[in-house]
Amino acid sequence: MILVHNIGLLVTNTPNIGEGEIGLIRDAAFLIEDGVIFWVGQNSQISQGDVDAKVDALGRCVIPGFVDSHTHLIFAGDRADEFSLRMQGLPYSAGGIAATVELTRSASNDQLLANAHRLNQEAISSGTTTIEVKSGYGLTLHDELRSLEIAGQITQERTFLGAHVVPTEFKNNSDEYVDLICGQMLDAVAPHAKWIDVFCDRGAFNPDQTRKILAAGIAKGLLPRLHVNQLEAGEGVKIGVEFDAASVDHVTYLSDSDISALAKSNTVATLLPAAEFSTRSAYPDARKLIDAGVKVALATDCNPGSSYTTSMPFVIALAVREMKLSPEEALLAATLGGANALRRNDIGYLNVGASADFTILAAPSYIHLAYRPGVSLMEEVWANGARLK
Repeated sequence: MILVHNIGLLVTNTPNIGEGEIGLIRDAAFLIEDGVIFWVGQNSQISQGDVDAKVDALGRCVIPGFVDSHTHLIFAGDRADEFSLRMQGLPYSAGGIAATVELTRSASNDQLLANAHRLNQEAISSGTTTIEVKSGYGLTLHDELRSLEIAGQITQERTFLGAHVVPTEFKNNSDEYVDLICGQMLDAVAPHAKWIDVFCDRGAFNPDQTRKILAAGIAKGLLPRLHVNQLEAGEGVKIGVEFDAASVDHVTYLSDSDISALAKSNTVATLLPAAEFSTRSAYPDARKLIDAGVKVALATDCNPGSSYTTSMPFVIALAVREMKLSPEEALLAATLGGANALRRNDIGYLNVGASADFTILAAPSYIHLAYRPGVSLMEEVWANGARLK
């Protein structure tokens, strides 16, 4: 049994055991047994009889591990030149994905795995303890399959995104590519993925194609999630709610009816503000979503084109500064919100029965995540009761 004690401020994300919406406990401690939280309370309540090891937080703040529910870690190369041109006024479009597809197809498995491991280690160092990883830069049966197999060495939260964009060899016959996804691709990749995803937006897949792909994935036992409304308004949110998708991601352009539908559904709106930062695009109206009662998550969208970051603290700082979330709302969205977007009930909070995924901050408060942007505040990072950093 491991005792984590002398915690100045503990964020539990469990309101009924602490103060406020994120369940704060001051002068706190908790016990870990077999990678799971066994007890939570105050230092004065500690019984140390069977403790095997102690972790002294030295009065610092402890938060749940970040849950990054939207990343694209399996790729080769980068698009720094595209970023530079965009900063000089070139508009962002989905077309740049083709460049990464070409590089990814040419890369070896070892190269793709090494890059994914590098990015995953970055994420861990930034406090991420659960990460979702998508395919989508192969867009052939062979390359999508190996992308998911490589992702399996990083995480079990694997998403098949063969419907990222239509590859150049099918650009004049997108329906033929959709048939390939729904047939041979899904037959091959379904055992290696948990989720099915589609980019339903301008320059990618239309609503009819999206419905067809989601239905085929669900028939193979995969769970739905979607990229929607990043580039323009459309039917994406409606389709997500229709299919009971775990999450609709980006959602930059939303109508009042979209927001109402999300508020009445089980579908999480996953916001990716680093993409807006990197593309100089308008930020989603996060305040309107939260005020309407929509469940919200924050994620990095780590990819080489539109959001090349693994830092959830950076995302939190953007959400607070640019999208008008409170520090509490942003932290909740980056932890429990991400867990909701992955339909997990064992992560994203620190209470009895939760996985012991947590970070000891080099700071007295979680507010410093937004207050000190760009500064590494991760003193220790733990997952399943084991120290990762």
